Amino acid sequence: MVQGPYLYDDDPAPLHTGTPRSARALILSVIGGTVAVAVGMAVGLPLVKGSPEEQAREVTGVFLAALAADDVETAHGLLCAAEAIRLTPEAVPAEYAPGGAGEVTGTTDAEVDGTPVQRVEVTWEDGGTSTLTVVSEQGARVCGTSPG
Repeated sequence: MVQGPYLYDDDPAPLHTGTPRSARALILSVIGGTVAVAVGMAVGLPLVKGSPEEQAREVTGVFLAALAADDVETAHGLLCAAEAIRLTPEAVPAEYAPGGAGEVTGTTDAEVDGTPVQRVEVTWEDGGTSTLTVVSEQGARVCGTSPG
């Protein structure tokens, strides 16, 4: 401690003079609030992103609109990684849009190799039908087609 003349007659006062308080209530409220926010986000996430069926319908609609507009780059960007590697952008319309412009007519839940997927039924303007497989891969992605 420093001895010497002070500006005032008193010695410097100690910094912590009050009775210590327990921070247990603050800690519990912070933890409780964090848990409440986490549960709220987990419950609210499907409301924001939409159900897998809604996501599959949306991505398929955009995919079909891109093919109808001859926007092969956008259509190619909506493919899953395996299909994007397998097909060039120019080959996507021949593989996925055999009947011209298409329209989504329904979706069903399915599994491929133990992975949940959505099967999206598409009706083409020439009257044909096919089923597109939509997987969740950094968002919904088109990953295969089969005749209806």
